[in-house]
Amino acid sequence: MSTLTHFDDQGQAHMVDVAAKAASHRVGIACGRIDMLPGTLAIIEAGTAKKGDVLGIARIAGIMAAKKTSDLIPLCHPLALTRVAIEFKVLHASQSATSSVLCKATVETVGPTGVEMEALTAVSVALLTIYDMCKAVDRGMVMTDIKLLEKHGGKSGSFIHPTTPSHDNA
Repeated sequence: MSTLTHFDDQGQAHMVDVAAKAASHRVGIACGRIDMLPGTLAIIEAGTAKKGDVLGIARIAGIMAAKKTSDLIPLCHPLALTRVAIEFKVLHASQSATSSVLCKATVETVGPTGVEMEALTAVSVALLTIYDMCKAVDRGMVMTDIKLLEKHGGKSGSFIHPTTPSHDNA
């Protein structure tokens, strides 16, 4: 197992120096889901939530979160993102074990460090936004399965999550 890069020789946390790393096109793809009551999903689909268009607002929240990741995660580098895409897929209880909204975030940049944290942050905040907008009718919603699906670019090359046979979760 490789060493943790966010600690120096004395064990103190530090931001990794990426100055000598070559810029390359980098992509991070993350996913997650929020499980809810069938009635909550019906409200989302009908567009009748009191706070507005749940998935539209969650999409914007996810994009904003990707852009603000370095403000939220202490040792992340601020990055100039070239693309952030948030996709949702609705699953009814008849299609899976629960009524759910799946979220997938794809984040891209050209630079010396990857965008995995930006993709994970985008998914997390998009799901939190769905919770916030629907909590008046369903406080029992559960956010789950948040994970990095893929990362591409850089010296370490590509990573594809081993437990995800199909990367089209959303």
